[in-house]
Amino acid sequence: MIDFYTWDTPNGHKIRIMLEECDLDYRIHPVNLDHGEQFAPEFLAISPNNKIPAIVDPDGPDGSPISIFESGAILLYLADKTGRLMPSDERERWQVLEWLMFQMSAVGPMLGQLGHFLYFTPEPQAYSVERYSDEAQRLAEVVNRRLEGREFLVGDYSIADVACFTWLARHERLGIDLDELPNLRRWIETIAARPAVQRGLVSVA
Repeated sequence: MIDFYTWDTPNGHKIRIMLEECDLDYRIHPVNLDHGEQFAPEFLAISPNNKIPAIVDPDGPDGSPISIFESGAILLYLADKTGRLMPSDERERWQVLEWLMFQMSAVGPMLGQLGHFLYFTPEPQAYSVERYSDEAQRLAEVVNRRLEGREFLVGDYSIADVACFTWLARHERLGIDLDELPNLRRWIETIAARPAVQRGLVSVA
């Protein structure tokens, strides 16, 4: 059984969705970010950057336990472990990695900053909100264009879709306008309807 350290954030949700999609047994260890539990020494031993999510798999690649932090690395590890949500075709595999890196380098950081300036700053930050709102909308448009004529980002449903979904599904909270982005709206609705995704979005708080 995999020990899963998480909280209710897009990065936490993406790993729980992956665990559900892969039919893996796991035990949830909530890490309450509001109470500073991410700084506990026992958690830092697993996740040195004091960020969720993290996992400990007692059955690692060599049969001994392994701990992994960073959501992108965890997605790749679970895909490799189970043979799921990652294409076997080499060209498609690299495309999935492209879109996973797109989420890690752009969608997550930019939408995360937007959420911070919208909801967590003690004083209004008009410039910052405008800057990150514009970038969030631009990134949504990038995904919408990619989905033209495609059901998913690359071939079949993959870890790239899981990674991007948990952030872009928050479009209403972040003020991202989907009125002119029908491909993105359809993609969000399609993924949200998956039973494993619905289980993965259940609160751990």
